[in-house]
Formats: sequence, C-alpha cells, structure tokens
Amino acid sequence: MNIITKVSLNRGMSHYVLVVYRHAFATAAIAPFAIVLERKIRPRITFLMFMQMFVLGLLGPVIDQNLYYAGLKFTSPTYSCAISNVLPAMTFVMAVIFRMEKLDIKKLRCQVKVIGTIITVAGAMVMTLYKGQVINILGSQYMHHPRNYVPENTTDSGEKDWFKGSVLLIIATFAWASFFILQAVTLRQYSAQLSLTAIVCFLGTLQSIAVTYVMEHNPNVWNIGWDMNLLAAAYAGIISSGLTYYVQGIVMQKKGPVFVTAFSPLMMIIVAIMGTFILAEKLYLGGIIGAILIVIGLYSVLWGKNKENKEIEEETITEEIKCCRENGVMETVIEGVETNDIEMQNDEANSKVLRVAIINVPKV
Repeated sequence: MNIITKVSLNRGMSHYVLVVYRHAFATAAIAPFAIVLERKIRPRITFLMFMQMFVLGLLGPVIDQNLYYAGLKFTSPTYSCAISNVLPAMTFVMAVIFRMEKLDIKKLRCQVKVIGTIITVAGAMVMTLYKGQVINILGSQYMHHPRNYVPENTTDSGEKDWFKGSVLLIIATFAWASFFILQAVTLRQYSAQLSLTAIVCFLGTLQSIAVTYVMEHNPNVWNIGWDMNLLAAAYAGIISSGLTYYVQGIVMQKKGPVFVTAFSPLMMIIVAIMGTFILAEKLYLGGIIGAILIVIGLYSVLWGKNKENKEIEEETITEEIKCCRENGVMETVIEGVETNDIEMQNDEANSKVLRVAIINVPKV
C-alpha cells in the first residue's frame, strides 16, 4: 500500500482527496456485508457509542492518514514505515495508562515486555538516524519504474523536509495508537465488527470531505481517472482500511490492542524490500540493523503477552476452583461421586449374590 500510495502522491494526487476516496471505497465494500450479515445481531447505537465512533473516524481516517500521507510526501516509504513502527510501543504505554495492560515489573514477562518496547524504539531510531554503507541488492538497478516517477536519489533536496515529515509521522502514529485503544473500548459495547467498520469508514469519509474543502480550493483535485490514482484509492480503501479494520477488530476482542500492533514490523520489512526494487530507493546498513532490532523488540513484547495470557487463564481456573470450594460445590460433587461409587459397588455385590443363588438352586 505504501508503495502504490507513494507513486500516486508523486504523480500529483492530493493526499486529502486520496483519504476521501479511500474511505468511500471502504464504506462501499464493507457496508453491504454489514447490512446483510449483522442485521440480527447489531446492537442499538447510543449517543456515547456514536461519539466514540465519531472520534474513531476522526483519529483514523482524518488525523492519522492525512498526516501520514503528508509525512510520506516529505520523506520516503521506508522512513515512514520506520517511524510508524513505534506504534506498538505507543500502544503498550497507552494500554498501561488506561489499565488495559497489567504491568508488574517484578515478573519476568513484564520485564521482557518493557525491554522489548525499548528495543523497538531503539531500532526505529537506528533505522531512521543511522544510514551506514549502501547495501546493493542484485537486480534492483535493473527494475523498471512507473512512468513519470522520479527516484528518490535524484529528487530535488528542496522537495524533502525530513524534520517536518518526522513530526507529522509521529503525530499520525500517536493518533493511530489512540485509534487502537478506543476501538478496543468500543468493541466491548458494540460487538458487531462489520457494522462498526462501515460506520467508522462512513463517518471518516464525511469528515475527510469537510477537511478537503477547507484545505484544497482547486476543484480539479477531485478528478480521478482510470490510472494509478484510482488503484491507490481502491486498494487502500478496500484492503488497508475496510478489511484491516474488520480483521484487527476480531483479533483485538480476543487478544487486545498490544497483540494486534505487534505484527507491524512485517510491513516495514516488506516495504523496504519493495521500495528498493520498485522505487529505486537505497538500502542502507542502518536500515537492516534497525529492522532486526525492531523485530526482536516487538516479538519480545509478543512473548511477554503470551505468557501473561497463560497466567491469566491459570489464575481464572484457580479462582473458579476456590469459589466452588467456598460455596460447597466441590464437596457436593465429591460426595455425589463417592455415593455413586458405593451404590455401584452394592449393585455389583447384589448381582454376584443373585448369580450365586441361581447357580446353587437344587434340581427338582
């Protein structure tokens, strides 16, 4: 998605318009399934739920994606992915603050999660601040690039503003982490994931239209043809917004927001490889080192989260057994089992006596 979007933005498409079309496609793709499949299980929307959905549409489609696309224009796909990989760390910290994650620093699993979070941030910083020598990948210089696309190493330096792009990307990542936290809270009360996805995308479309009318005064920016711009909007809307919101909602209900965000380094690695081959970006040693650190850190968090889930399950089983003992249920069950055993033994003894009696009956 980052690669296609970068090409579309380089061709002159407004990122405000791209966000509008993206969520219009997402709404059109998800809404029919939500209407048909969840018509019997869709909860009633209260005012509080609607406000949560409205804020979700503001955090994700409007703030996060507009600032992310703006930062992408000032930087590169690999750089933007590196910054966005701080997302799991931000999500973890916010989950602890809002008591969605338990943090007992004396336990090993909590120590691993904290250390993994620090390593993740360190890896992102290494990938963005340290370049090192260029790593040449065989075949990348022979790839054909999209027409009218200017490779990054030949782009005018005046078109790049790395500091401004970094600030925009960090704010976008913070908004995205807030989106995950609020989505987890909303799903506790509104469990229809398809309907929630469709409503959030629809509200995001309306809000994005309002933002675009304020920021873009040229009506020609709304023009979109059968080209890369349409492909970027359709792919980002149907896959990256509609399907992604729905899938992450399902996983989040079972595992929580920290687990969902732990897999984001896979996107960074794929984008780095594709950016080298398709967009002729240079791959540096610092990027490889940073990627390794990010993967190690994030999957350390994932390991700690897995241990935590197992401990919670064990504690839940222990509490249930304790409650049963306190209420006398276990004693009743044990007494019932013992009584059944005694009755079965008596029945077996009686049957044996009966068989002996039948055998010893004298012949007349």
